Amino acid sequence: MFGTRFSVRLPMLGRSTRVSAVLPQSRILAHATSQSRSFGFAVSQTKSLGYPASQPWTRMPLASNATNSNSMRFFTALRHPGKHQPTTLYRHMSTTRRTVDAPIVGYWSLFCASMVFGIVVWGGLTRLTESGLSIVEWKPITGAKLPTSDLEWDVEFEKYKQHPEYHKVHVGITLEDFQRIYFMEWFHRNIGRLFGIVFLGPAAYFVAKGKVSRRGAVKLGGLGVLLLGQGVMGWYMVRSGLKEGMRERDDDLPRVSQYRLTSHLALAYVLYAGLALYGWNVLRSNRLARGKLPNPDHLRALLLSRDIRMFRRKIAASALLVGTTCLSGAMVAGLDAGLLYNEFPMMGTGITPPMSELWHEFYARGNPSNMWRNFTENPTLVQLEHRVLAMTTFFVLSVMWWRGRGLQLPQGSRVALHAMYALATLQVALGVTTLVNGVPIANASAHQANSVLLLASALRLYHTLRPLARI
Repeated sequence: MFGTRFSVRLPMLGRSTRVSAVLPQSRILAHATSQSRSFGFAVSQTKSLGYPASQPWTRMPLASNATNSNSMRFFTALRHPGKHQPTTLYRHMSTTRRTVDAPIVGYWSLFCASMVFGIVVWGGLTRLTESGLSIVEWKPITGAKLPTSDLEWDVEFEKYKQHPEYHKVHVGITLEDFQRIYFMEWFHRNIGRLFGIVFLGPAAYFVAKGKVSRRGAVKLGGLGVLLLGQGVMGWYMVRSGLKEGMRERDDDLPRVSQYRLTSHLALAYVLYAGLALYGWNVLRSNRLARGKLPNPDHLRALLLSRDIRMFRRKIAASALLVGTTCLSGAMVAGLDAGLLYNEFPMMGTGITPPMSELWHEFYARGNPSNMWRNFTENPTLVQLEHRVLAMTTFFVLSVMWWRGRGLQLPQGSRVALHAMYALATLQVALGVTTLVNGVPIANASAHQANSVLLLASALRLYHTLRPLARI
C-alpha cells in the first residue's frame, strides 16, 4: 500500500517528542494538515514512499496550549485509523480558524476599488459641468428612479427653480438643458447606490460563509462604515450649495462648501486606498500560502533589509504627500481658483501674486484673528498652495524614483516605481495644460483621474515593499 512517512512533534510534559510512522496515504491525506492545527502540534512530510504529492504540506506552529490527551488521541488516530471515524476528524476540522481570506475576496475588493475610481471621475465631471445642485432632495431609495413623464420632469424643474443656482448660474435654463445636468447628478448618485449593493451584499456573504478571517471581517466592517459615511457626506456637501441666503447676496455665487467637497473626496480616496490595499494583501497572502510566490525566503530577507525598510517608509510619506496634493486640488475646484492666473510658471507679472492679493482682510470677515481663512478661502492663495504642493510632490517622487533605481528591488516593486514616476510626470503635464487653457472639462477630468492613478501607483509600490507574513 502506498504511504508517507510522517514526523509528528508531540508537546508532552513540557517538551517536544518526535515520533515517526508510515501511514496509509488515503486515510490521512485529507485530514492531517487541518488536524495538526486543531490538536496543537506540527506535522511535516519527510519522505514520500511512491505516492504522488497532490497537495503541499505546510509546517504548522507548535501550539503552546496543546494538551497531552489531544496529542495522544490524534497520534492514536494516525496509528490506528479505525479507532477514530472520519466524523470525529471532520468535527475538529470545523473548529479550525481561517487565517487567510479566500482569493475571491481579494478580486472582489479590487473590483470595488475600480468602481470607486469610476465614481470619483464621474463626480469630478459632475462638478465641472455644474450639475451637482440639480437634484435638491436626498431620497436614498426612491431617488433611484429617473423621471420619465413630462409631469415628473416639470415637478423636478420647479423644485430646482426654488433654489439660488437657477437664479445666478443657470439663468433661464431650458427644460432640455436641465435634463442634461439632472442626469449627470442622478447617474453619480446611482452608481454610488450600485456600489453600496456590490460592496455590502458580497461582504455580508463572505463573512457569513467564513470566507474571511476575523481580522478581514473587521477590515470589511471599517470599509462599510466609510462607505455609509461617504453617502452622508455627499448630501451634506450638496446642502451647503442650496442655502437660501445665497439668493439675496449679489456677490455670493451658489456653490458647495470647499471644506465639504474636500471631505467628500478625502473619504473617497481613503475608501479607494483601503479596498486596493486589502485586495492586494489577500491575493499576496494566498500566493504565499499556495507556494506560488517564487523564492519566498529570499524575498522575505530582502524586504527586511535596512535599505528596503528605509525606502518603504519614504514611499509611505510620499504617498501621503500625493494624497495631500490631491485634496488641495479639491480646494481649488471648490473655489473655482483654477480660473485665475491661467499662466505657468508665472502668476501675473511674478512667480507669486502681490501680497495684497494673497493676504486680504476681506477673508477675515471683520475679525483680524481670522486672517488664517486666507489659506482655505482666498482663491489666489489656494491656487498658489496647490502649485507649490504639486511641484514639491513631483520633486519628491523624482528623487524616490532615482534612489529606487539603485536599490535591489523585487520585480513588482520596480514596475510600480517606474509607473509612479511616469504618472507623476503625466500629472504635471495635465495640470499645466489644464491651467493655461482655462480649465477645459476634458483636461480637468483627465487631471483628476490621473491623480487617483498616481496615488494607486504609490500605494502599490508601498505594498510590494511590505514584509511577507509568515503563514
